[in-house]
Amino acid sequence: MSSVRTPQQERFFLLALAGIQFTHILDFMIMMPLGPEFIRVLNINTHQFGLLLSSYTFAAAAAGVFATYYIDRFERRQLLLSLYACFIIATLACGFAPNYHTLFIARAFAGAFGGILGSLVQTIVADSIPFERRGKALGTVMAAFSVSTVAGVPLSLFLANHITFLGWRAPFIFIALVSVLILYLAYRNIPKILGHLDHVHEGSRFKQIYDVAIAHQHLRAFVFMGLVMMTGFAVIPYIALYLTSNVGIDNSYISLIYLCGGIATLMSSRYIGHMADKYGKVKVFKVLAIISLVPLLVTTNLGPVPLWVVLINSTSFFILISGRMIPAMAMVSQVVEARIRGTFMSLIGSVQMLASGIASVVAGAIVTIGADGKMQHYNLVGYGAVICGLLTFWLVGYIHADQKTNQITST
Repeated sequence: MSSVRTPQQERFFLLALAGIQFTHILDFMIMMPLGPEFIRVLNINTHQFGLLLSSYTFAAAAAGVFATYYIDRFERRQLLLSLYACFIIATLACGFAPNYHTLFIARAFAGAFGGILGSLVQTIVADSIPFERRGKALGTVMAAFSVSTVAGVPLSLFLANHITFLGWRAPFIFIALVSVLILYLAYRNIPKILGHLDHVHEGSRFKQIYDVAIAHQHLRAFVFMGLVMMTGFAVIPYIALYLTSNVGIDNSYISLIYLCGGIATLMSSRYIGHMADKYGKVKVFKVLAIISLVPLLVTTNLGPVPLWVVLINSTSFFILISGRMIPAMAMVSQVVEARIRGTFMSLIGSVQMLASGIASVVAGAIVTIGADGKMQHYNLVGYGAVICGLLTFWLVGYIHADQKTNQITST
């Protein structure tokens, strides 16, 4: 555990972690609303765009597996700051990429560092915040997703559309500059976290990782989180393209759609975390998992409708899809012993990225652009996502049982 913090120190601690989450999530998120721009400027199709998205997620998945070898052997703060500095460099490289193939490689490096950062931030929260308050703490950190849509995505779209000499490069340069400030904030406010180093690692490290990976309760957690990610990320990458091509929404309103969804999720994240702590994480997850399927189905079957209808549905979609992650991560983080939590959470991060990458690639292969310029077969992607969502509703009971078992054995 880290040193005891005052409430004010804890707020700045969580703010620094949320800032890191904000930038690496924004680095991934910005690709989605810019989909139509990338397809036009780089002269690529929907499948190539899906591959460009997946270069980030697949690299993050591979890096997460590699990170399991060392993540529990280093002091958390030093490792976090070092990886974040590398992430900033990789993101800057995306902004200066001269063509599609170079951008593809730069995105892979950004994903490699960003993916490890995501799981490491969640590990640090789990190491530092008691379980009874962890839902609210994770809600604070995961509100970074909301902030990235409230401010980051619309601002990045604004930069891409109005700094004409940079175009799509502007958002990446913007993210890199903001990340430098957050790196300083993290340096000042994240204390050393050494508790996990008290455990003596004996024997083969590969054997230890293998044992963590194949434990039956861990396998269930991997499948559960993979399905949670696939439910959302089969649909999310192609929302902007579908709204502009099929629903008839002007491209200038895409920022407004993300802005409304982001503001709503920013307001709801801490509330959902509080509800998860108060009423039980399983109950809150089940409610969100079922209700979220309604706007998901509407999103993938929507025809030409007024903007206000789109705003109501998309805002509900963002609130519910992102809200599921708060009780889900709180439960999953408690399935494992603290001494191997870094290894386990790195594997969880890899599963999340791999699942989202698979979802975007499969969805990109299913959807096509017809002769009339409209996206086809998006509804099939939605039906597949619904199946994944229903499976998470069924699996969450097993995750809860594994979490309770670990609490009993740890006491």
